[in-house]
Amino acid sequence: MLKIIIRELKKHIPFAIFGASTGIVIMVILYYFPIRFSYNIFYTLHPLHVLLSAYTTAAMYKHNTAHWHKNKIWIMILVGYFGSIGIATLSDSLIPYLGEVLLDLPNRGIHLGFIERWWLVNPLAFAGIIIAYFKQTTKIPHAGHVLLSTWASLFHIIMALGGSIHWSLFIVIFLFLFFSVWIPCCVSDIAFPLVFVKREN
Repeated sequence: MLKIIIRELKKHIPFAIFGASTGIVIMVILYYFPIRFSYNIFYTLHPLHVLLSAYTTAAMYKHNTAHWHKNKIWIMILVGYFGSIGIATLSDSLIPYLGEVLLDLPNRGIHLGFIERWWLVNPLAFAGIIIAYFKQTTKIPHAGHVLLSTWASLFHIIMALGGSIHWSLFIVIFLFLFFSVWIPCCVSDIAFPLVFVKREN
């Protein structure tokens, strides 16, 4: 398992760098927009991130489970839900908030989608699991998941910005975007579901 995690983390470094770079470009263009605009974008991207994450995580579990039986569906539901809600909250909200605190941004705040927009985020997690039950495809949803996570993290940070920012902040924010996506997304989509697959499989 450790070898799998290390291998996948190495493979995802270029893609995480690409995602964080697109985030910086978007921030240069949109950072001065009203907070409400960033809030609405965040709550568009974050629920979509949860949907794709739940689908990919649940699909990875079912695809790698030998001798599939319907009694394993409850494990699939738990893996898909906590693997998406838990990790998406970490990457989209908690790590960006940590960055906002360390940078002492004026409008910092933590936004927990599964609580603030429980009626939207939680059903989408279950929708992703249901789709994964009938069809398992992981590569394209995982790629989309990584980009959505990067941009959701970005708009969480943009909400905290106030007025103009110094160019040095772009470097620090780039690093937070990179780490908020690189490790959590690999853990969520790959390592977490495989923990629940029997070793002999």
